Amino acid sequence: MTTTLRLLILPLLLIGTAVAQPFPSRPVTLIAAGAAGGPTDTITRILADALGRALLQPVVVESIGGSLVGPQRAAQARPDGYTLLVNNIGFAASATLYRKLPYDVLESFAPLGLVSDAAMTFVARPGFPATDLRTYVAALREGGDRLNLAHAGLGSASHLCGVLLQQAAGARATTVAFRGTGPAMAELMAGRLDLLCDQATNTVPYIKDNRIASYAVSSAERLAELPGLPTTAEAGFAGLVMTTWHAMYAPAGTPEDVQATLSTALRAAMKDEALRRRFAELATEPATEERASIAFHRRFLAEEVARWRPIIQAAGAFAD
Repeated sequence: MTTTLRLLILPLLLIGTAVAQPFPSRPVTLIAAGAAGGPTDTITRILADALGRALLQPVVVESIGGSLVGPQRAAQARPDGYTLLVNNIGFAASATLYRKLPYDVLESFAPLGLVSDAAMTFVARPGFPATDLRTYVAALREGGDRLNLAHAGLGSASHLCGVLLQQAAGARATTVAFRGTGPAMAELMAGRLDLLCDQATNTVPYIKDNRIASYAVSSAERLAELPGLPTTAEAGFAGLVMTTWHAMYAPAGTPEDVQATLSTALRAAMKDEALRRRFAELATEPATEERASIAFHRRFLAEEVARWRPIIQAAGAFAD
């Protein structure tokens, strides 16, 4: 073989070697679409540990606050499986909440599977004049804008839950936006806010200590951590059933075999004992085998976008 021919063939061999490397061959980045220390950040970090064990590669978390920045970063990433997104229920709502988006919720991403579900809890300040969910809703109907209803920003789970609550009451409270429900909880406990609909992940300790009044959980079944708290359906408000779900995405165009590898790893992570223990501590359910699949997630996301569209349009509270 001549020297010239050898020089021509060598680069091709190197390229072939690079292409043949199995996925993943280096660390994977999970973009958490939420502020550091918030629920999405917490869920993503727990997932990252379990996912890393399933993929046999480090999984690094990058928390990006702001409703649009994280998803936009993920949508623009190279579709090679090394940059992924974890987002929550607000991702589906954003398709309607924002009339102009720098990406398409249904077209710019490849759904890989759901990660978790957490119930919402309907709570109020200590001493709030309601004894159950019916009188809680009645108090909102009577008080209207004289009552303050907190949320963690447009598109947050607490905002969406609050929208459902106001529609059920047929009344509008004075809504107060916070940067996260942590500050809102402090104001609620101090009696300076009236109402809040927040994840059980955040409220369980305060409910158990009787530091806030509690009325119902939004899940289909009662929570093991709060067995005495009825579900919204049991209380006569089936329209208030919702969970705050998180899910994992790759950029659109990611090869199908890479998507399959990531989804398989996600389902394995859902069975990881450390993940399940940490999720239980947060009153959060890991996704089932079916819900952590690509097919279910793709269908579920489209259904959630369709579900929230008329609700948000009726509320008339857009983010842009």
